[in-house]
Amino acid sequence: MFTLIKMIIYLVGAVTITYFALPYFGYEFNTSYLSESREKCEEKLKECKDQIIMKGLENPKCDPRQCIDRKLIIKKK
Repeated sequence: MFTLIKMIIYLVGAVTITYFALPYFGYEFNTSYLSESREKCEEKLKECKDQIIMKGLENPKCDPRQCIDRKLIIKKK
């Protein structure tokens, strides 16, 4: 239990340091990314779901991880 609390504290500390260190190196968090790309993401996930239903899990031609692109979440100023 103590180890879990300690790990959570370290994780929160690392995120806080990263949040304040990124602008120093010329990067920023795109905080509006999820609200701007929500409709596109929902459409992609719907198409993906339809392909998986039609073809099964053996060979779907989509990747549900397309919605989150880390290059768009953390971008250069």
